[in-house]
Formats: sequence, C-alpha cells, structure tokens
Amino acid sequence: MTLNMPLPDRLTPLASRLGLRPFYGDIHNHSDLSYGHGSFPGALSRAALQLDFVSITGHAYWPDMPVDDPSVAHIVDFHIKGFEKLRRAWPGHFDVLQAADNPGTFTVFPGYEIHSCADGDYTIVLADIDGSELCLEDTPEALKQALQAAHGKRAFAFPHHIGYRQGARGINWSTFDPKLSPFVEMLSMHGCAECSEMDRGYLHSMGPVDGNSTMAHGLAQGHVFGIVGNTDHHSGFPGSYGHGRMAVFAPKHSRDELWQGMQARRTNALTGDRIHLLGEIEGQVQGAVIAPSANAALSIEAVAGGSIDHIDVIKNGRLLRRISPELEPALIDPDSGDETLIFLEMGWGARGKTHDWHGNLSIQGGEVLAVEPRFRGPEIVSPLEGEDAGHMIPQISVASGKVHFAVTAEANPNNATSATQGVMIRARLSKDAQIVAELCGQSFQIPASRLFAGAKSGNLGPIDSPAWRFHQLPPAQSWQWQGKIELGQLELNDTIYLRLRQNNGQMAWTSPMFVQ
Repeated sequence: MTLNMPLPDRLTPLASRLGLRPFYGDIHNHSDLSYGHGSFPGALSRAALQLDFVSITGHAYWPDMPVDDPSVAHIVDFHIKGFEKLRRAWPGHFDVLQAADNPGTFTVFPGYEIHSCADGDYTIVLADIDGSELCLEDTPEALKQALQAAHGKRAFAFPHHIGYRQGARGINWSTFDPKLSPFVEMLSMHGCAECSEMDRGYLHSMGPVDGNSTMAHGLAQGHVFGIVGNTDHHSGFPGSYGHGRMAVFAPKHSRDELWQGMQARRTNALTGDRIHLLGEIEGQVQGAVIAPSANAALSIEAVAGGSIDHIDVIKNGRLLRRISPELEPALIDPDSGDETLIFLEMGWGARGKTHDWHGNLSIQGGEVLAVEPRFRGPEIVSPLEGEDAGHMIPQISVASGKVHFAVTAEANPNNATSATQGVMIRARLSKDAQIVAELCGQSFQIPASRLFAGAKSGNLGPIDSPAWRFHQLPPAQSWQWQGKIELGQLELNDTIYLRLRQNNGQMAWTSPMFVQ
C-alpha cells in the first residue's frame, strides 16, 4: 500500500464516469531558496510525503518596492537579499527539481513570484524543468507577453493572497487577465478571501481583507477564473496541513494532464484534508464555461476527510441550497457502511516546547485501506520572526497493515493556533474491532465502539505533557454524499460553485462554472 492512495472508483463513480480523479498539490510556498526558512531539498522531501505535485516558489522581484520609506527599511532589506539569493540559485536549482520529480507519482513544477503594490502579487509557474531563465516584468500585461514569448502555453501566473486591498499587494481586478491567470489563490496561510465575511480572516501584519479584493467581487464584476488554495508557507513545508492546498482534476497523473487541468480551471481550493468535491452539469465540471439552460441540474459527489457539516451550492454569490448529510444521507457506495476514518492527532504540551513523536498504528478486526499524513510545518513567515526550527523530516510508511511514523510536533503557541501533527487512516472495521497504538513507547488498545461514541485523548505524562487524541469515528454516511440539485433556469453571466465544510473546520471549494 502506498501513502495518499487515490479513492477507489466505487467511491468516485461520477468522477470515474467523466474520466477524472483529483490530485492534490501546493504550487505557492517558500524555503531557503530565497528568503524563507527550511532547506530547498528538504522542502521537496516533505512535499513528497503528502502531495501529488508541488512547486517551490522563489521570491524574485518587486518593481514598486517602497525603497524610500525608512519605516519599512527592514522589510526592503530582507527582500533585496532574498531576490539576489534566488538569482544566484536559479540556474542550479533545476537539477534539484529534476532529482525530486518522479513521473506518475510526484510531479515538480518550477516557480517564482513577483510582488506588486499596484497590481498585487503573482506566482509564476512553469510547466517544464528545462533550465529557463526568470522573466521579471513590472506589470501583468508585460509579464504575460514575456512568458508567452519564452514559454508559449507552458507558463502562467496567478494572483495570490488576493484579499489585501488594491494598492497594498492585493488583487487589482482591473489588470487581471484570464489569458495570463487561469485561477486566483483564494485561500492560503494568509486567510480566506471568498467573500467579505469569513471565519478565516487575514491576520498577517499586511492587513485585513478588503471586500473589493475577494472572489465574490471578482465574480460579480464578470471575471472568469478558477480558484486554488496553497500554503504560502515560508518554512520549507509545502502542503503544511491547514494552511491551504489545491486539487486538480485530471484523467491521470502526468505532467501534461495536470497542466491541462490547471489551464482548464478544473481546480479546487482546500484548507488541509484531501477532500474530493466534484460538481457536474451535463458533462461539464468546475471551471467550465457552460451554455444557458431552461432547467439545469447540478450533480454533486463528495468524499470528505471527516464528518461533513454541510455542502453549499452558491449561485451568483448567494446561497441557493445547503445540504446536510446528517439530515439527507446519501451514501455513494452502499457497501461502504463498515468504513470509517481514524484520525490520530499529536502535540499539545507546555508552551515553547517540542516533542518527537514516533510510533505505529494497526487494527485488530479490521483492514487499513488508505493512509493520509496530516503534517504541518512551523509558523514562521518573515525572516524577522525567527530562525529555521530545524525539525527532522517526518517519516511515515505502511507495511503489513501497520502504519509507522515519526514527526516533531511543537506545542500550540496560543489557544487559537494549532501546531499538532496527524495521521488519518481510512479503514474497514468489524463490530468488535480494536485500534492498537504504540506512541513513544506506550502501548494501548481502544475499542472502535468507544471511538464511535466519542473522541479519546491522553497524555504521555503528567499535566502539560505532550498529548494525543483519537477523533470520534464518523460513520460512512457522514463523510460521503452524492445527489442532484435542481438549479432551475441558468441565464447568461450566472455563476455556480460548491463549498464544503467539515465538523472539524476543514473546508473545500470548487472553482465556479460560468454561464456564457
């Protein structure tokens, strides 16, 4: 068994019928390639643990940097040093990318970013690991021309952390160009910019979300774009759990198929869990431009990473329908009633401390079907915030039905920010199944019946010692749902997208469909 196995066809019949499956990645994150922390090769190793594809981003250029303002001289200084560091490393970094790339299993794309107060920050992604030079331009239009001249259709750039106000490195919708950008980064460690009021607000020192910089505003203006999530993590940990990820729907895992899926906007934004969320109207899926219809219906297929709180259908920026599997159960696979999701979370302990967790998990009276690491990196963004934590690269493997792992967890820095590490197992369990765990030399068994009734936690020692938690086991009908929603008439310029929220707070959004 391999890690992060794709869902079987029996759980994704709609996607399988359409010849698609989701692949999960992070194409905007940072390491010591420029001014981030964490080694560049180490970042690629961490990415391969829990992602299908990745791009490690270098900070490259800032044409309108406020160099004459002494109050931000410290910010200017580390950016200038980071840009120069990337320029020196850029030619040789392709060798590292090529060594990490594993066709059919783990795909690596080159990437870098350009800051701009006027137009917002853009991440540039290249399709090929061919040693090409940096294209550094002052405006999105000039960047589009330069990328097309150098790469044809094998490069694009997308606005990231779009929610900051225009003029303060947030998106400038007036210079947004779908020929340059198939999608925008709606979600990252900065927060969520779906609409003005969200429970994942922007908390970084750069400021809060502005309503005119949101996904909702862009759709209301008539722009055509997909959405993605990425971590924008600055400590060498692509895919850091809870910071943001993206999904691409493609027929198979290949560089060209992933690239075409991104260009076609067949993308989702996710917070962390590898949620499968697909919407379809007459054979067209998220990101598609569809024709008007007198009576349209939306097919939905959702396989979540935990109990689903609700699935929302958003039409023209307004809630059209809210689905609760608890009230409207609709199993995708009727024979999956004995399947559940075992989620072990590890961390806690005294402030400022870390703990190296090691152990294994197995099941008596059950079967491990798939394993999903939920590992996260340190919460360091600017070089001014601290040094590289130097944690070991996590390890996880599966052999003979037993999951082995080793990972460092920092204590939660405050009562609102989680730093825990996790492992999730999709499993079949018999009525009398037992979850067997060995954690840091301590062994115990927990009846599955106990976890279906509620979560169980424990400490490795006395109060304030590192702690673990097995989350409540969700029944199959709570983490999978399928159905068809009547949309009624679809008129020109209508937009439709899906939003899924789990009870644990993890979320997923589909790119919109556009009626044109």
